[in-house]
Amino acid sequence: MLELEPLCFSSECPSRALFDQIADKWSMMVLAVLDDGPQRFNGIRRRLQGVTQKALTQCLRRLERNGLVSREVISLSPVAVQYRVTPLGSTLREPLQALHKWTLVRLPEVDAARRTFDDTASPDGRQLHRMA
Repeated sequence: MLELEPLCFSSECPSRALFDQIADKWSMMVLAVLDDGPQRFNGIRRRLQGVTQKALTQCLRRLERNGLVSREVISLSPVAVQYRVTPLGSTLREPLQALHKWTLVRLPEVDAARRTFDDTASPDGRQLHRMA
C-alpha cells in the first residue's frame, strides 16, 4: 500500500515538531545570543532576562538534539560548559534576523491593532461588533 506524506502542520507531520522547537520563544533568543559567539550557560541566562534555569536547560538540550547548537565541556576547575551555534544552526541566522527586523519595524502597527481590538473587546475577550 502506498503511504502518503502527512499534510503540512498535521499532528503527524515531522516538520511541525521541528518548527515548534525552532520557533519557540527561548530557542530563537538563544540562537541570537549565541550568534555573538560561544557562551557559557550563565552567560546565556544573564542575557535572557526572565528565562528560568529549567527552561534554558530544556531549550539548549532541544537545540543540541536538533543539531543547531553544540555543547563543549571545558576542563577548568570547576568544569565549565559552553555552547555554540553549529553550521546547521547558522543557516537560521538570516531568517531569524529577518523576523526580528520585522518585529521592530511592524511593532507600531501591531500596537495599533492591539489597541483597536482591546477597545472593541468585551470583558470576556469576545469581539464586539460595531455598526458603521
